[in-house]
Amino acid sequence: MRSTIEKFYTAFGNLDSETMLTCYHKDIVFQDPAFGVLEGEHVHNMWRMLCDSQTKATFTVTFTNVSVNGKFGFAHWEAQYLFSKTGRKVHNKIDARFEFKDGLIVKHIDQFNLHSWAKQAMGFKGFLFGGTRFFQRKLNEQTKHLLHKYETKNK
Repeated sequence: MRSTIEKFYTAFGNLDSETMLTCYHKDIVFQDPAFGVLEGEHVHNMWRMLCDSQTKATFTVTFTNVSVNGKFGFAHWEAQYLFSKTGRKVHNKIDARFEFKDGLIVKHIDQFNLHSWAKQAMGFKGFLFGGTRFFQRKLNEQTKHLLHKYETKNK
């Protein structure tokens, strides 16, 4: 299962969403501060959308502290990229928790400091509002809208 986590992040670093998705169980549930909770095919499409929005020239992923304890796994990973909406550089530091079923990831929870991310991605507005529940609700609405638009376009 450690190798599954390593495969997932190596593929992400290569912007290879299809290999990433082979690490997920069909009943996958994903959660993070930006997208909220997603399930199944929506999780797959989120990674496809994120990979499609980046270029290898401006995107890097590193991962450390991968560990597995029974059916649970953990990793720390960092992404550096240009936020497409503003063109600003972001260095996001994320702690991930995984649950496994049948040797695949069935639950994936990413935690990061949303206020820190918002300051980097959105500048002064992110500094002012990025730490509020209102901001997180609006961000979740926007990311789910973008995901729906991506899914509609790629049917």
